[in-house]
Amino acid sequence: MSKIDELIQQYCPNGVEYKTLGDICHLVRGRVMSKDYLRDNAGEFPVYSSQTVNNGIFGYINSFDFDSESITWTTDGANAGSVFYHVNEQFSITNVCGLIRVLNKNEINTKFIYYVLQIEAKSYVYSGMGNPKLMSNVMGTISIPIPPLEVQEEIVRILDKFTELTAELTAELTARQKQYEYYRDQLLTFGDEVEWKTLGEVAEIGTGSHDTQDAIEDGRYIFYARGREPLSLNTFDFDEVAIITAGDGVGVGKVFHYAQGKYALHQRAYRIVPNKSIETRFLYFYIISYFYSYIQKTAVNSSVTSLRKPMLLKFPIPIPHLSEQARIVAILDKFDALTNSITEGLPREIELRQKQYEYYRDKLLSFSKKIEA
Repeated sequence: MSKIDELIQQYCPNGVEYKTLGDICHLVRGRVMSKDYLRDNAGEFPVYSSQTVNNGIFGYINSFDFDSESITWTTDGANAGSVFYHVNEQFSITNVCGLIRVLNKNEINTKFIYYVLQIEAKSYVYSGMGNPKLMSNVMGTISIPIPPLEVQEEIVRILDKFTELTAELTAELTARQKQYEYYRDQLLTFGDEVEWKTLGEVAEIGTGSHDTQDAIEDGRYIFYARGREPLSLNTFDFDEVAIITAGDGVGVGKVFHYAQGKYALHQRAYRIVPNKSIETRFLYFYIISYFYSYIQKTAVNSSVTSLRKPMLLKFPIPIPHLSEQARIVAILDKFDALTNSITEGLPREIELRQKQYEYYRDKLLSFSKKIEA
């Protein structure tokens, strides 16, 4: 029997009491803070808002509203229901965030509540009128299991171990990605010592014939459109190895796909198929490294919303000897697998650890409800 099982058997063998979040915590909304306000009051204390990137940090100001152990959540927008834990920190929140503070820490562990809300909060989000919301009055109705404090603390200890391991793997991935980018830049920097040609001279470039609405579920062949996620069709257009880049939309100038075999292609996505003078993987690495910055520099507008074929045709490509291309590809392929592969390397390990964490979190936080006599 595990320690957590022993504690449950000792302290709550007949289930636990459930209370609403509003009964055990104080909930408060943040205040309106514009970017101008942040600029005029710049300082060292973080301001959290609705975003999830950068841990939700919107900016920094010279004062703070909160300095105790607490939980914040996003009240509005696409990230509504996302929760964040804060301890040993002085900070503020905007009006699209709420803050949760435990009323009695002798009975309730704040981080235990945080882990429960990771599971429950999203299911209380209201998505009507096209703007997801989770306001304080609804957040306060979430039902929370209240096992004895000793059980709460043991669950937090176990789940913290999982999150620490994931954090270590994520930090390792970040370091490897920086290392990969360094070596990629070093290996793909050329001068007059090699021949240069345009992309149009070393590759066939064309588009597909399909529209996004042609996609079906569970089609036999991959359908590359303009986004990061591939679709599917029951027919294919090409059977080859090719580099795929979007012709318009948010993916302009970026390479999301490396096609191998039979596939269908969107009418506003480009396929790039090199000739025998250049290794396909070498060209792939060079394009993902330099093409986006190239089109940004050559574009008339400040932002590129559409990629035309002449821009592709004129992109300059270095042509080192094929043996040198192969050497570079061998090195970069190893880094690519380690930092980007979803079937091997660190991303795969992080995904597995996250699934393991979610499994044990859900299992540990499932309590039977105590039946009152």
